[in-house]
This record gives sequence, structure tokens and C-alpha cells, in this order.
Amino acid sequence: MKSIFLKEMTSFLGALSGYVALVLFLATAGLVLWVLPDSDILLYGYASMEQFFRFAPWLLAFLIPAITMKSFSEEFSQGTIEWLMTKPLSYSRIIFGKFLASFVLVIIALLPTLIYLFSIQWLALDGALLDYGAIMGAYFGLLLLVAAFTAIGLFCSSLTGNQIISFLAALFVCLIFYDGFSEFSQIPAFSGGADYYLAMPGMDFHFNNLGRGLIDLRDVVYFLSVTALFMALNRYSLQRRSLNG
Repeated sequence: MKSIFLKEMTSFLGALSGYVALVLFLATAGLVLWVLPDSDILLYGYASMEQFFRFAPWLLAFLIPAITMKSFSEEFSQGTIEWLMTKPLSYSRIIFGKFLASFVLVIIALLPTLIYLFSIQWLALDGALLDYGAIMGAYFGLLLLVAAFTAIGLFCSSLTGNQIISFLAALFVCLIFYDGFSEFSQIPAFSGGADYYLAMPGMDFHFNNLGRGLIDLRDVVYFLSVTALFMALNRYSLQRRSLNG
């Protein structure tokens, strides 16, 4: 598993596209938080990271598919998947090695965003303290979200040898799981109680709870369950391809 992890890290960091994806993520985050009038923290009027956590999941929905799109697709297109399968590694170890590498890469992309935290604290009037409990809860929620998105991205990559199709499929599934259920629940016909239950399967429902600093075991279990589900689907996809191949 360690060899898979190192191989994935080297492959991503050794390619210009990897750095472009990370730079675009950070540049877009900075642009949204400090420049665009609808989300500019300087115009928001409150010393809060709320604006960042409001749009961060949307940026991650693009970044993570860009990172994971070649995890298995490249193996299929280059014919190296057969070589990989001959190694004394189980499907689970191969998948987890790739998962861990993608997860760490996204964490590397998120680490510089801590600069926003210190900047906002420095700009706060009269030394007012930020709500660090809510901020830590939101960052914890982002980590769970990253895990779920990464599992989805890897699964989509295991379905095709085309990286573009892998990216688009992962992007679509991530957006459906994050916001699709919420949008569906807002249909007027479901108002009056059903909308709440229809929104519950969506990631934003659970992420918003964590973003308020409320670390509920049910929200944690939800994200871990989605991650485990797509990891299991990934394993099934590889087994099926191996049998058919």
C-alpha cells in the first residue's frame, strides 16, 4: 500500500497539471473571499470564516475530481492495471493507497487557507475573537467531505479509461450528493415536512451542522458511510473489470 501511495503522490506532484489544479483552487478561493463583491469578507462586516466555508465545498467538488480522475483511468488507458493486479496487493490495499494519496493532496491544498483565518483575526475590530469552535467544526466537516468526494472520484475513475469522462462523472455525482437532494427538497410539493427528510441524504445538510460547530455523531457516521459505500463500489468495479478482462 505504501508503494501505491508514493506512486500516486509522485505522479501528481511530478506533473504540471497537478500544480495547476492546486494553484487554481487557491486562487479561486482567494478571489471569492477577498475580491468578489457578493462574498468579499471585507464587505461582509463580520470577523467570520462563514463565507469561506459556504463556497469551499463547491470548489472541492471541482478540485477532487481533477485529482482523482486519472487514478484508475490512466492505469486502464496505459495498460498498467494488469501489472498492478499481479502485485501481492489486495483490491482494498490498492484502493486505499490511491485514496490516501488523493486525500493527502487535498489536505495540502487546504492548509494554505489557514492564512485566511489569521488574516481575518488580524482584521477583526477591537481584537474580537473568532468563533474558533465553529471554525474547527467546519474544518472537520471539510475533512469528512473531502473523504466522501475522494471516494466518489476514485469510483468514477474505476469505471472508464477516459480521464475527461471520469472527471465529469465525478463532478456530477459530487454535486448531486452535495446539493442535489437539497434542491430537490425545495420543490413546493414537498413543503410541510417531507422537504426535511428529502434533504437529509444530502451532504450539505450534514456539513451545515458541522459548520456551526455542532459535531453530531450522526453527521460523522453519514460521511463515513458514504465514503465506505463508494470505496466498496470501487472494489466491486475493479473485481468486475478483472473478471471480464
